[in-house]
Amino acid sequence: MPKAQLTISSKNYSSWSLRGWLICKLAGLAIDEVHVSLDDPGQRAELLLLSPSFLVPALIDEDAKIWDTWAIAEYLNEKYPQAGLFPVDRIARAHCRSICGEMHSGFHNLRSALPMNLKARYSGFKIWAGAQPDIERILAIWGECLSTHGGPFLFGAKPTVADAMYAPVCMRFYTYDVPIDAAAAAYCRAIMDWAPMKEWIAAAKAEPEEIEELDVEF
Repeated sequence: MPKAQLTISSKNYSSWSLRGWLICKLAGLAIDEVHVSLDDPGQRAELLLLSPSFLVPALIDEDAKIWDTWAIAEYLNEKYPQAGLFPVDRIARAHCRSICGEMHSGFHNLRSALPMNLKARYSGFKIWAGAQPDIERILAIWGECLSTHGGPFLFGAKPTVADAMYAPVCMRFYTYDVPIDAAAAAYCRAIMDWAPMKEWIAAAKAEPEEIEELDVEF
């Protein structure tokens, strides 16, 4: 049987590609990566936040074609229930879905103010005031999860879909030197030390393509 295919965009810039890829890793799904060129106008528009339609990542597995990150998570959870993509406990699972849904549909100010750029590092970056409520809400989500489930991941000892959904935020906080509390900093370190994240970051740093509009300091 041929491997599944996951279409992704830039590993340096595309947070949604990262989320979908991490979810596949959590499920243990063997994939062939298909890369969309940054020269594609549609991908440039998405990465520059000029388009609301994100068509990466897109997963083809057997006869299934799924082009939404949350749909990919639910599909793989159904196919690989033993993989533990969601918490076992029903209440924790509901909480996990809620915070994933919040990331899937919200935090627009954070995304526009702090676009993902793994190669960059802006020390002392001035956060746009409109993004601060998003940052505070994310820190509150993390704090509640970590205090309830004991860390190092949001729902305990093992990563879940929630960690895949919030992993790009850890990278944004690092890139833009966002002040965070000790618990959040420890969580970000756990995400950075997660083997799939190390693999993704190494590949992102090796990417030759760049989008000049995202490399300027603003």
